[in-house]
This record gives sequence, C-alpha cells and structure tokens, in this order.
Amino acid sequence: MDPADMLVTAVSVLKKAFFLYCASAMILPIPSVWQEHKIWAPKVLPSLSFFGHVKVFCFNVIWMGVTLIGGVLLVPKFILGKIFGFDASYEAYMVENLTAHICCRLFVCPTVEIRGEENLPSDDATTPAPVYIANHASQVDLAVVYFLGRRFKWIAKDSVRYLPGVGLIMTLSEHVFIKRTGKNRKSVSNLYQQSNKSIQSGLPMFFFPQGTRRMAVRLPFKDGAYRVAMENESQLIPISIHIPLSCWNSWYPLNLLWGGSMDNVVLTIHKPIQAKKDSDKEELKKMTYDSIFSVLPLIGEEIVDQKKTK
Repeated sequence: MDPADMLVTAVSVLKKAFFLYCASAMILPIPSVWQEHKIWAPKVLPSLSFFGHVKVFCFNVIWMGVTLIGGVLLVPKFILGKIFGFDASYEAYMVENLTAHICCRLFVCPTVEIRGEENLPSDDATTPAPVYIANHASQVDLAVVYFLGRRFKWIAKDSVRYLPGVGLIMTLSEHVFIKRTGKNRKSVSNLYQQSNKSIQSGLPMFFFPQGTRRMAVRLPFKDGAYRVAMENESQLIPISIHIPLSCWNSWYPLNLLWGGSMDNVVLTIHKPIQAKKDSDKEELKKMTYDSIFSVLPLIGEEIVDQKKTK
C-alpha cells in the first residue's frame, strides 16, 4: 500500500476511534445510574424516582463531557511537558474543580455548606501534606469535596482511567490508580509509593477509607489512609459528608422556577489528628470514625425526622 494511502487510512481510523470514544460519554453513564440505583435501593432509603434516575444520568454525562473537552485541550501541554519537563496536572485539577461545581449546582444543590472551616489546613504546599478522609455514600461525594478549595490526589480503581473524559483528566492530574481484583500486590505497592511521593511533595491525598459507597450501612474503615498518614507522620483531616435524602428525587433545579428550594449538602471538617510512625492504627481508625459519624444522623432516624416535618 502506498504510504500516503496508509496515512489516510490511519487518520480515518483515529477519527472513528475518537468519535466512538466521545460518543461513549452518552452510553457509559448508564452503569453509573445503576450503581446509584443500588445505593438507594434499601428499604430505609427513598428509592430513586424516574426523575432521580434522569438527574444521575445527566450528572454523569455532564461530568464526562466537560472533563473530555478540558482533557483534550490539555493533551498538547501534557505531550510537550514530557519533552520539556513540565506537566498539566494543575490545569487538569482546575478542570475537575470546574466540572464538580457545574454538576453539583445543576443537579444536586445550589451550594455546599462548609462547617468547621477553621480546621482546614492551609493550601501552602507544606510537607508532609495532610491526608483527608471522609465517609463515602454516593457519587455526589466526588463533586462536593471540591468545594473545600483544596487540591489533592484521589485513589481510584484502574478501570476508571478508561472512562471518557474522566479517565483522561484523572491521568493528566496524576491521580493514583489501583487494581482492586486479582493479583494486585504490585498495584498496592504503587499506591503507597505514589501516595508517599505526593505527601512529601506537599500535595495532600484524599481517601474514602470505607472503600466503597454505602448510604444505609456504616462500613468499617480500611488501613490504606492510616498507613500513608503514619508513614509520613501527616495530619489526618476527618470530613463528614451529609447528603440530603431528597438529593436526587427533588425537582431541583426546576423547582427554582416556582420559588422552591433544596437542602444543601453539608461538609463538616473536624479537628486534625496527628499521626506518628508509632501511632496505634486501630486507635486512629476509631478516632476518625467517631469524628466523622458524630454529626451524621442514623438513616432510620433521619427518615423519621423527615416524616415529622411533613
């Protein structure tokens, strides 16, 4: 085949692949809707309404779409950075931050209320950087924590890097990916190496120590965040995320047209807990667990309270 024809064919294939990649942003949100559906399925929770499912779908479409546009625009800088020794991680974080604010304000609530802001460490890249930990109940968590106004790195399962937009922008931001199934000893080792490197460079790590999302069950905390904090002698910053039970099923933002309102998500920042290399890991777990859940009502009690106010 003539080289010119080969080039034309290659360009055509790349165009089609890129089109399919972009188009998948309208398909891949469907599994995310199903995951959120299962979170709200327990009888003690209000199951997602049809409108709630639509909002979750739109939330994910916008998230993937905005990060896709931002990521594509940053790819040239990322490539040049590999040659000239810089990166696009800060700009990628700004895209994530913008996306989170857009998705939250469009589909979740007008703003995020922050309590205990005096306990939030300064964003001055001091070392060792702190380790943020929070309860994990819903996809909403991933958006609202950006209202803290602090840059950080996530721990994400490896499959996330293949999601349109999301995986691209997280790769550009240099978040840490981990394989959660099979023989993943190397992946776990990489988690700690990358986390320690980030902490020592002054960039905080953010963990959801429960490891998975649950709204109706308070899962125990896993070791990862505490091992990182102890090894680097970082401060642990416990954060409580309270999501209103009407989060998805409310008519927000449409109800604003007729003067309606929506309860805001609340982030409560608790006093830092200093970790040392010789700290008792289980004691750190208990202290942070108790702090985080001290301001979060039991789901059953929360439903009773809502019924009383109707």
